[in-house]
Amino acid sequence: MKKTFALALLAAMIISCQPDKPVQHIIDILKKVQAEGRVLYGHQDDLLYGHDWNANEDGDHTFERSDVRAVAGDYPAVLGLELGDFELGKTRNLDGNYLDLTREAAVKHYQRGGIVTISWHPNNPATGGNAWDLTGGDVVARLLPGGDLHEMWMKRLALITDFLESIKTPDGKPVPIIWRPWHEHTESWFWWGWDFCSAKEFNDFWIMTYDYMVRERGLKNLLWAISPNGVEWWEKWPERYPGDDYVDIVGLDMYCPTWMPQPEALPFYIKSTRLLLASLDAFAKEHGKILAFTETGYEGLTYPTWWTEVLAPAIKGFPIAYLLTWRNCSEPQRRDTHFYAPFPGGPTEQDFREFIKDNNISLLNDIK
Repeated sequence: MKKTFALALLAAMIISCQPDKPVQHIIDILKKVQAEGRVLYGHQDDLLYGHDWNANEDGDHTFERSDVRAVAGDYPAVLGLELGDFELGKTRNLDGNYLDLTREAAVKHYQRGGIVTISWHPNNPATGGNAWDLTGGDVVARLLPGGDLHEMWMKRLALITDFLESIKTPDGKPVPIIWRPWHEHTESWFWWGWDFCSAKEFNDFWIMTYDYMVRERGLKNLLWAISPNGVEWWEKWPERYPGDDYVDIVGLDMYCPTWMPQPEALPFYIKSTRLLLASLDAFAKEHGKILAFTETGYEGLTYPTWWTEVLAPAIKGFPIAYLLTWRNCSEPQRRDTHFYAPFPGGPTEQDFREFIKDNNISLLNDIK
């Protein structure tokens, strides 16, 4: 009897020491990368389209193509995906990616050993406009419990939760996701931004999202990332932090400005990025969170050595677990100006390879 009880107690102790959520492996990887002084490189929509190809248009389900792989010989370690428009029940998102292909790309990248992060640019529920439609009154307040749009919003949130829940391997295991809702909330270009809700309303909105997805629906495959940005409001951004129980990763969204003359834009980006990363680094350490550069880039890469002379010094010395550059548009009318990663024949191929080699940047096969 005593032996049986001892074995049962030992089994219970072993179980209690095991990760209670599928994201623990990703947490361990990110912390290991930080400890080793490495940075995982990520690219938005990397497997779904590139500068001169689009898997959605030719029905390619192999996900073998990648602009980053074509230049550097390997896939990015982190794949970024997007859910905007899926909350409306549409089969294609705002970038033209099919829902099923988006899911398949996430699973394929995870099976290859990669990390998946997902953002969401939801349409304005008060007006029917896109995420950048800033009309409709106090939209966030109207979505909270008691608001006139709450019931409708929860149906949209349910569709997104259904999709996140459906991202599973063929044997039914949930794919861990770095989930990044309500990003860039400290600026005012989205309807959930600084000028359109109070700090309390934003925090309540985040917590409502978390409580529904995690506590009501039981999703355990999400790592929650918050992404403040903007130099103007920086000292006040922690007012819009929902609390340590609701956040796993603290990240910065910061782009090299194309609206400035280049001689001013490049030093501004380096100085501002270092200022904000230093602040976030201190915050992350104080709160026990992982630090990341959740979005960055320079549209069009019009400075041939942007990777080694601008991005590299901007991030040097900071323990960011990963950085993610935005997408390479494949639309013929935009693809020569709207891209953020290298591609064959592009202006920064060699510089990107040097950036990877000389700055301890890890691609997919270096992720372990």
